[in-house]
Amino acid sequence: MSQRQIVLDTETTGLDPAQGHRVIEIGCVELRNRRPTDQRFHTYLQPDRAIDAEAVKVHGITNEFLANQPRFADVADEFLNFIRDAELIIHNAAFDLGFLNHELRRCGRGHLVLEQICTVQDTLLLARQRYPGQRNSLDALCKRYNIDNAQRTLHGALLDAEILADVYLAMTRQQSSIFVQEAADATAARHHEVRRSPPSNRPPLPIIRADAGECAEHACYLEMLDKSSGGACVWRRLEAV
Repeated sequence: MSQRQIVLDTETTGLDPAQGHRVIEIGCVELRNRRPTDQRFHTYLQPDRAIDAEAVKVHGITNEFLANQPRFADVADEFLNFIRDAELIIHNAAFDLGFLNHELRRCGRGHLVLEQICTVQDTLLLARQRYPGQRNSLDALCKRYNIDNAQRTLHGALLDAEILADVYLAMTRQQSSIFVQEAADATAARHHEVRRSPPSNRPPLPIIRADAGECAEHACYLEMLDKSSGGACVWRRLEAV
């Protein structure tokens, strides 16, 4: 069964849905088995309120532009069907999920939150774990991973989702490549040891097996690697072999 991930971003009228701010753009990009597809979900939304001047400076979207756009309630079913049962990849997920769940409540779907129909991977938290004390904005990550974001003169939900997809794949691919190299080095070392003839008078080495506690810690560590790499980590494949 293929793994389906949706890289998601939003633009809003302001910073806090509790103050009546609304979603005005949703952009989603699909990944299947860590490969981008041509499936997209993108819409602008009529917020029925003024956009904060500071927000316009960030994304450039105006009320005049949104005057004839659909409202969230008009696209809610299409949006939910697109993301349902996928893993959502979001940078600063609490912000986007807070706004989208607020929109669901406003249109009479308060019984539903996105975390109930999707799993969530927050790339901001992942970046902070990997680069503590450093800048981990989307622009900073693009620079760190040498990803072209020259078109990002203003924020835009679909553009940012496309850029975040590249960042996410680069972040998780790097970890996989490190473990692949470590596994290759370890395999080469084992082969080298096999080719050497041990002294005939050398006693056999004792075999010390992991106890239950160590096995449980190992399982927890592999689960953490699975989550951060977006799939089964290299050690799972080695275990299978």
